[in-house]
Amino acid sequence: MFDSIYSTPVTVSEFFIMAGAAVLSGFVFSWIMSFRIRSRKRFFMVVAIIPFIVASVITFVNGNIGAGVAVGGAFGLIRFRSAPGSVDEIAAILIAMGSGIAFGMGYVAYGVVILIALAVVYLILSFLPIFEHKSMAQDRMLRITIPESLEYSGAFDDIFKHYLISYENAGVKTTGMGSMFRLSFKIQMKDPSEEKAFIDELRTKNGNLEIAILPYTEATNQL
Repeated sequence: MFDSIYSTPVTVSEFFIMAGAAVLSGFVFSWIMSFRIRSRKRFFMVVAIIPFIVASVITFVNGNIGAGVAVGGAFGLIRFRSAPGSVDEIAAILIAMGSGIAFGMGYVAYGVVILIALAVVYLILSFLPIFEHKSMAQDRMLRITIPESLEYSGAFDDIFKHYLISYENAGVKTTGMGSMFRLSFKIQMKDPSEEKAFIDELRTKNGNLEIAILPYTEATNQL
């Protein structure tokens, strides 16, 4: 059952057995992962067919070093045309590609086990109260836009000490064609209900320019 179904050369029936198993288990995998990942429909459609795509490539390369190098270059170009995703999305893609290699080598049962078992494990782990740091849920990313004329070093410390448990400088960048700076801070509010008052006081010092407070994980994914 767990032996490779491929002979040399690969027959039509062997290829279609692999294709059916890869596509079917790919859609089951994508459906299971949709309970954990918040993404667009197109993402799950692509993840569902990745095992078959990778398996087809492995099948037809079949030891040809030149073809393998060409395929690797093509996948490299696709990577640089892709938008960055969340860790969940990257994990789903890696699992789908890993199973695709198994399918492509004719190990259909291993490919199915990799997809379905890892999807179930990933789903179970995501709901278990482990690997969680409760304090991280309170982390926020504060972004303040200031005019270039404002000396920003320590400019907001008095406000921060009043409203925040902790704050950490997370970087500075220029914006508005270099006419403004955008300061980023990792913060924890003492009282989340005082967020508006906190922003209002910051506005008095930054000239009423843009201020944003975002969930820290979401903000770091956008960097």
